[in-house]
Amino acid sequence: MTYIFYFLFLGFLLTAVIGLLASWIDRKVTARVQYRVGPPLLQPLIDIVKLLGKETLIPQGSSKITFLLAPIIGMASVALVTTLLWLNNFSPSKTFLGDLIVVLYLLAIPSLSIILGGFASGNPLASLGASREMKLILSYELPFILAVLVPVIKSGLSIKLGEILTFQAQDGVIIGSLSGFLSFIVVIMCVQAKLALVPFDVPEAETEIVSGPLIEYSGAGLAVYKLMKNMLLFTLPFFLIIIFMGGIKLKGLSLAFGILKYVGIVAVITVIRNTNPRVRIDQAIRFFWGPMTIIAIIAVMFALIGK
Repeated sequence: MTYIFYFLFLGFLLTAVIGLLASWIDRKVTARVQYRVGPPLLQPLIDIVKLLGKETLIPQGSSKITFLLAPIIGMASVALVTTLLWLNNFSPSKTFLGDLIVVLYLLAIPSLSIILGGFASGNPLASLGASREMKLILSYELPFILAVLVPVIKSGLSIKLGEILTFQAQDGVIIGSLSGFLSFIVVIMCVQAKLALVPFDVPEAETEIVSGPLIEYSGAGLAVYKLMKNMLLFTLPFFLIIIFMGGIKLKGLSLAFGILKYVGIVAVITVIRNTNPRVRIDQAIRFFWGPMTIIAIIAVMFALIGK
């Protein structure tokens, strides 16, 4: 019952609230950059509630079960990842062998759920968007995993999140080293692609393929996908804070510093989104398999020699 409570409260409810707030901050900053007023504080929540009240239409010729289950699978994986991250952040001693690998697998499921939903809808534009999402995953997963190897190496080849946190508490945060800083640059760009934000929003390019894999979704299905993306806006930065910045301590000034870490990462994501044009899918692949992979390999080499 305790773990169910953690899953529902920490993994879903708290993550959803923070994710919606982060979404509002992102949209507000974007609006100010474009000399607009921006949405009110509750607008992200209002959007979700409004969609939940609308009818869910299922396209003719689609795979009905897959079409309906895909968004639920994606959101459940995000909630489960965040639950694991919170548990390790609260109590590093409760870590289990390979939980970092489990988190990496679960973080890939939201993108896979979008691919499943796009192909299941039977819409040509949705299939095109799903194809782009598939290529994007193949491009950024390699440098992302290589960059995550740096905290593993520096913590004594540990694949436990709790032990990585303990190492940073004793020896300093990993981002403070040269290898940690280089790998952090790589994962920030990979997170931008995982969130499908500019310049890597090619799978859902609204001006080209009208939301791509999500074009046939409406009502509750679209609401779940949008909530999943908002939750990822908290989960992915929280993951980076744990493996590179020593986590978030829930007491006094440490809590304020932890909040600043999160706000800083969201600010970087927002700046990247508002200062770059959308790239083509072939350009994204070359970017991640080229410079990002090279930097990640260099970071791994520095970690191995202790820098």
